[in-house]
Amino acid sequence: MEDLIINEHLAIPAGELQILFARSGGPGGQNVNKVNSKATLCWDVANSTLLYPPSMARLKVLAGSRLTEAGILQITSQVHREQTRNIQACRERLKNLVLEAMKPPMIRKPTQPTRGSQRRRLNEKKITAAKKQGRSSNSWD
Repeated sequence: MEDLIINEHLAIPAGELQILFARSGGPGGQNVNKVNSKATLCWDVANSTLLYPPSMARLKVLAGSRLTEAGILQITSQVHREQTRNIQACRERLKNLVLEAMKPPMIRKPTQPTRGSQRRRLNEKKITAAKKQGRSSNSWD
């Protein structure tokens, strides 16, 4: 197995990745009981030094339940009937997950409402108040 290239600056060495196989569930005829086509790609995130700490923290959040207590990220695929295609699907998912974790979070820049939007909001409030005022029936009149 070759290294998993994430981008031009980062590649996960093949030695850090492990692939396990199991029998796939679901329909498939006679083939499903004989062939181990389900692939599980394991990466020891806890002992890896490839990512910076902020990216590693984002990866752990994005991984969710796919990350074990021991810090091993497990990605499974059983979509295809062939092992090789399931391995490729796992590698692609891991690549997308790491790329998403490497993106810095967007920082919200607080803005002030425009004068026009304030005016529209106040006009809507006046219209609503007048509508509700018109609904009330004064029994003392």
